[in-house]
Amino acid sequence: MDVFPDFEGLSGISELREVAGAVLMFVLIVAVLMLIVSAICWAIGSSNGNYQTATRGRVGVFVALGAAVLAGAGAAWLNWLITVGDQL
Repeated sequence: MDVFPDFEGLSGISELREVAGAVLMFVLIVAVLMLIVSAICWAIGSSNGNYQTATRGRVGVFVALGAAVLAGAGAAWLNWLITVGDQL
């Protein structure tokens, strides 16, 4: 028995895939821009001795990295679930 989700059963599923890909790209671009800005704030705050700016920059760097990891992991997880569903 070969069970696989019927992606063509619903109308508009190809547009949904395009939208999901566009959202993933948008999230990754924003995460990279946030990483750059936060790293600059962290560096400036550390060099000037302003611990509040350095702390906020560091938090921004970690949030940006976390967002990028979660966005990438979401796509990998979805592909894994489709593969597992195909094997059932």
